[in-house]
Amino acid sequence: MTSLAIIENNNLNNNNNNQHDDERGEKYLRGLTKTFTGIDKPLKNARKCETLTDLIGELRKTFDSDHVNIEYVNHLMLSYQSNPAEWRKFAKFDRYRYTRNLVDAGNGKYNLMLLCWNEGHASAIHDHADSHCFMKMLKGQLMETRYAWPKDSTVSEDSKADIGQTGAHSGEEIEYNGDELEEMSRSTLETNGVCYINDTLGLHRVENPSHTDVAVSLHLYCPPFDVCSIFNKQTGKRTKCKVTFWSKFGKREPME
Repeated sequence: MTSLAIIENNNLNNNNNNQHDDERGEKYLRGLTKTFTGIDKPLKNARKCETLTDLIGELRKTFDSDHVNIEYVNHLMLSYQSNPAEWRKFAKFDRYRYTRNLVDAGNGKYNLMLLCWNEGHASAIHDHADSHCFMKMLKGQLMETRYAWPKDSTVSEDSKADIGQTGAHSGEEIEYNGDELEEMSRSTLETNGVCYINDTLGLHRVENPSHTDVAVSLHLYCPPFDVCSIFNKQTGKRTKCKVTFWSKFGKREPME
């Protein structure tokens, strides 16, 4: 079994200690389980989640522990069978780009969210800010393409960088002299399937390959993050990118 150590706060009355413990816990959460690559089938004799409410509740219990077994988290995501009647209220689509819709904030230890993909929508090639990412298909299918990290780790700043845009990030891209990203694998995730990735396994791009059907996926990120990096396929250029929610708990977020 693979575990993540999470350090709990020991002094709830001291804000400085709270912040220090939170940072220490996040460091452990990000730093461990570098060899986990995911499981394909639910664990035998382990609790199964019959509903989305069950899944949310069991995830909260699991992450309330000092040690989180991410193999068990993977199992929980696999055990839940998609029921549109349960997640439809969180499914918010945008005409021009895929959307990130927060379902549960996980007491600050993880984010559970619904991603909604119209026909042909895709993400930029991106990393996961040292977090663990589980992706479960609820409707339709998504194609995942994985890439090796570029040799040049220099990070650039671009206020217009957008994880929902798959082209060049700025006019400076033409002047960046780097190598094209190496594609490592390509796979299709079908309804109720689950895949896992972290930064030690590479970068990835996700897209809805259908021109007639939408897709909906359920993602769990632990720990949560609001900034990641996106990459240009042709040059490998790395750019910081802020990620936001289109909606939270079924309600539209104000546009920034």
